[in-house]
Amino acid sequence: MPEGHTIHKIARDHGKLLTGRTVRVTSPQGRFAGDAERVDGAVLDKIEPHGKHLFYHWSTGEVGHVHLGLFGKFKVHTGDDRPEPRGAVRMRLVADSATIDLAGPTACSIDDPSVRTEILGRLGPDPIKPRQSKQKMFDKISRSKRGIGDLLMDQSVVAGVGNVYRAEALFVCGIHPLQPGINLDIAELEALWVTITAMLRKGVKDGRIVTVERSELDIPNGVRIKRGEATYAYKRDHCLRCGTEIQLLAIQNRTSYHCPTCQPG
Repeated sequence: MPEGHTIHKIARDHGKLLTGRTVRVTSPQGRFAGDAERVDGAVLDKIEPHGKHLFYHWSTGEVGHVHLGLFGKFKVHTGDDRPEPRGAVRMRLVADSATIDLAGPTACSIDDPSVRTEILGRLGPDPIKPRQSKQKMFDKISRSKRGIGDLLMDQSVVAGVGNVYRAEALFVCGIHPLQPGINLDIAELEALWVTITAMLRKGVKDGRIVTVERSELDIPNGVRIKRGEATYAYKRDHCLRCGTEIQLLAIQNRTSYHCPTCQPG
């Protein structure tokens, strides 16, 4: 499932192609046809990301909602390249500058703005967005006996963090994933917020997840960091810093990675 940085990059890149333009909206697959008709030919005012959700603000006053889930993917065709839809395309957006196909999302709908308000009310702060209050995240963690590795994947606690950023933020902060939220002090909470924010925003800028500092790798400047070298603990056999064997835990049906030396329990 894409993490928050991917969703923000999609909103930024697609926004450049679609916002302020009249957009044809169709559903080649048919499952989105009724909703597509409601905004077909309307102007797309903006695309708003929050965590793992995308909201499409239409000139009709209605708001589209997309959640990619595990299998959702966009395909972008620019310029005059407008191929026939391939596969089960749920939504096709066509403007003068691009054609964008969406297939396999968990959610894809056109709604009254109140639905967006209700969804946002369920979500925690999105660290990528400016002026987000971290207090909601702090309050939920401080009151919970659940492990912090579980809490960080809960989108009602903090929006946009997935399996990779969870492992890497906890590693950088030296916090064991099973540490109960209620046991974390304010300094640890502040460190987590700062670390998650920096990692997610860097992900938007880079277009990929790179959490390690280049200075900790024997890789010259200008050389692309390979995927397997881009993390401290996630999917590594041994800790990048101390060499200890990385340990795996099953937390809410997802594999969590940590270093028992750098993240003592």
